[in-house]
Amino acid sequence: QVRLVESGGGLVQLGGSLRLSCAASGLTFSSYAMAWFRQAPGKVREFVAGIDWSGDSTYYADSVKGRFTISRDNAKKTVYLQMNSLKSEDTAVYYCNVQGAIVTMAAGPADYWGQGTQVTVSS
Repeated sequence: QVRLVESGGGLVQLGGSLRLSCAASGLTFSSYAMAWFRQAPGKVREFVAGIDWSGDSTYYADSVKGRFTISRDNAKKTVYLQMNSLKSEDTAVYYCNVQGAIVTMAAGPADYWGQGTQVTVSS
């Protein structure tokens, strides 16, 4: 059974930083690309950042490029999202998920979604 557990969210001031973690189990983590998504109130879930299986290639939504950094530690089966210069519009529940062989920027697999971690940026 694949499990993805997000952590590291919280309340942060405008311009602050947070580091999110996603711990994976039930899969050969190093074989898969991974991605972070987020969903704000009243909005659809959107792609935030992706990373290939080796960590050599990364992908970012334009809205976070230059501010967020995705990374992974295959030995720990964990993917991270370092968020800097946070804005009010970054407020959302953040989720990670498996991307398969490559980063597709598509949400899914549906069965793998965890509980997410709430990030709230105060103005």
